[in-house]
Amino acid sequence: MGQQSTVSVLRGDADIAAIGALVADPARCRILLALNDGRALPASRLAAEAGVSPATASSHLGKLTEGGLLAVQAHGRHRYYRLAGPEVARLIEALQQLAPEVPIRSLRQSTRAKALREARTCYDHLAGRLGVEIMATMIEQGHLTGGDGAYDPSLAQQDRPNGYGHDAGYVLTEAGQGFLAGFGVRIPPRRTVVRYCVDWSEQRHHLAGALGRGLLDRLTETGWIRRAEVARVVHVTDLGCEGLRDTFGIVLAR
Repeated sequence: MGQQSTVSVLRGDADIAAIGALVADPARCRILLALNDGRALPASRLAAEAGVSPATASSHLGKLTEGGLLAVQAHGRHRYYRLAGPEVARLIEALQQLAPEVPIRSLRQSTRAKALREARTCYDHLAGRLGVEIMATMIEQGHLTGGDGAYDPSLAQQDRPNGYGHDAGYVLTEAGQGFLAGFGVRIPPRRTVVRYCVDWSEQRHHLAGALGRGLLDRLTETGWIRRAEVARVVHVTDLGCEGLRDTFGIVLAR
């Protein structure tokens, strides 16, 4: 018998330029931002969000899918696109932290920018001022321990602005478990319970992980929040204002 030879496959550095090329086009960036709430949208809707023709959108969607940033699902004759995974959402959040702000040139842009900072989704959890305040309240009430909710840029190697933070080891306390059970939050299994992101607009921590997903689902079920049809914006309802005040002690300006 001849001796089989083994060939080792060498891997070089990550090709960051390949991802950079994908996000270098403004229309493709608008598509990625439109999908950063974790939902799947049809090509026609994404063309409208990007402000391009259906044919141009199809080309962009093909490149983003081939590049691994999007996944596509077929439903009958329609194709729906979504982010390929939470790591893509973290990439988008990181880019938003580093990117300069787009100049506001209209009342519509101003209204949308303000709404995004007040409350939005970050893939499958809440972000913006509402997400940050919910986490801060849970820390103050002793439902979470291990950090104070503050982002410390001096610990940049650990508490990175490009995904899940690592400088704080948040833990859900027994009191927190009781609070969540009483509020009806169901924590998805097979996921890290408590994770956090550095919020790009607030520069503080907001909840991610299974707990962040469970809270978003429960707030939606109760009718306290209503997700916008196409954007990542989350609207707090009148019922939600009362519930957030009574349950979390969060008072929102109306």
